[in-house]
Amino acid sequence: MKKDYSNSTFKDFENIPNLNLHEKAKEHQEYLNYLKNSDFMNYRLLVNSGCGPEIELEKNKKVDNYISFVSNDYLGFTQHPEVKKAVIRGIEKYGTGSGSSPLIGGYYSFHRELEDKLSVFFKRKKGSCLTYTTGYTANSATLLCLLKKEDIAIVDMAVHASVYEGLTGTTSKRFLHNDVESLERILKASKDNFRTKLVIIDGVYSQDGDLAKLDEIIDVTHKYNGLLMVDDAHGVGVIGKTGRGALEYFNLLEKVDFITGTFSKTFASIGGYVIADPEIISYLQFQSRQYAFSAAATPAVTGITKAIELLDEEPHWQKQLWENINYYKNGLLEIGLNIGSTNSAIIPVKIGNPQKNSEVGKILLENGIYTNPIMYPAVSLKDSRIRMSIMATHTKEQLDKALNVFDYISKKLEIVQTISSLK
Repeated sequence: MKKDYSNSTFKDFENIPNLNLHEKAKEHQEYLNYLKNSDFMNYRLLVNSGCGPEIELEKNKKVDNYISFVSNDYLGFTQHPEVKKAVIRGIEKYGTGSGSSPLIGGYYSFHRELEDKLSVFFKRKKGSCLTYTTGYTANSATLLCLLKKEDIAIVDMAVHASVYEGLTGTTSKRFLHNDVESLERILKASKDNFRTKLVIIDGVYSQDGDLAKLDEIIDVTHKYNGLLMVDDAHGVGVIGKTGRGALEYFNLLEKVDFITGTFSKTFASIGGYVIADPEIISYLQFQSRQYAFSAAATPAVTGITKAIELLDEEPHWQKQLWENINYYKNGLLEIGLNIGSTNSAIIPVKIGNPQKNSEVGKILLENGIYTNPIMYPAVSLKDSRIRMSIMATHTKEQLDKALNVFDYISKKLEIVQTISSLK
């Protein structure tokens, strides 16, 4: 008898009781086949062009052009000619790889230049930055190194998966999303029970696009002698007068204990970083296993250094991004769609029902609009949504086309009524 996967999610296949490894993989494959046959497979689609607001996408062995809302290249710097030139120059001078880990021969002048550039960018003295080869590792490796069983991490329940992976060796507690009272209760209860109390939040949250209540959170954290780590991966380049993120917006750049982030968004590359006191950075250089025992980043990181400079040299990209964000948000609201409390380049259209969310994603793709249908476990079961990222390089014509398709979908599937009934 054929199984019904219509109410299944990827979470259901993480650990299936009584099934061995091969049986579990087979069951998972059946679910993937269901998604593909239902035309709900919006995952691992093959892109045949460069990152941008419009891409060539291969689906069912057919290549077409799609307007893309899946890229976090917010300022379009992956295609900026000066960033490309910087990468080419770096490769021509140093080659294509580092050849070793940073501790035993793989630490080059271009690594030092990038770290110094980031330290100054975040208003810290040189020596305040350590870079990793992924943004995920910047969180997970840093936390695995710094926090042990005698310590406690107190995390907003909406932080990234990389944070949770980094907490496997320590005590951890979650507080309700952006709920300062919930945070204070945990801090108060933990006051004298742990060596180090580290509160971990995002500057901009990756699913709702909302900002942390940074001013309130830092006050209550320091009130109870805690430290604060802010992952501002989605804020840098987007938020703040000069693009230095949510911390700049709240005037807290020099007051937060740890800043982490990624190069895969505004900085148009791959990798991640942590900003902290130089003594902490020095400790991580020798004690963080993922840093010490991984090959160092390639000379292509010279493009990141240029992207950092461009934030100050060409501020019009951030201005254009916000024109696009506001234009698109207003268009979705005029249709009557629920976009939550977003205040960033991440715009969710909240559908609620997972099955209907899949239908929306399918119709968007059929009409040349590539988005991310997000469902459980990335969000709660009844909070499925279409997640979109806006770029400075989106044209008004591209945004209008997407809005027209959403208008059609809202009437066809009665999306507005569905949202109203879930409130």
